[in-house]
Amino acid sequence: MKVEERLLKPEPFRGDVKSVRAAEGERILHSLRSGDRLIAVDERGEQLTTEGLSEWVENAQRLSTRRLVFAVGGPYGHSEAVRQHSWRVMALSRMVVNHELARVMLAEQLYRVHTLLWGGSYHH
Repeated sequence: MKVEERLLKPEPFRGDVKSVRAAEGERILHSLRSGDRLIAVDERGEQLTTEGLSEWVENAQRLSTRRLVFAVGGPYGHSEAVRQHSWRVMALSRMVVNHELARVMLAEQLYRVHTLLWGGSYHH
């Protein structure tokens, strides 16, 4: 499982949260390629176990997904356009989590998913 992290430039805040979300959302959507499946990481999404996330990844493979793209929102979260375009919306927690911490939590979960799907016997 190849994992690549790509950071998109955050939109400067100019007093309007909605416009920041929209600009960042456009960057996310424009970075997608044909055959990608987007998973938005958002506190309003579905809370999963590690096993549940591994099922999503396995299902994406069965659907011949070229890339599974996880998008962690900036300080103001995702635009509605990103959530609507997403194949799935996933919450790491119901609490708001700093996007830097969310990246670390997501990386850890992807490691555990890899362990489950490709032969590891212990992911705890």
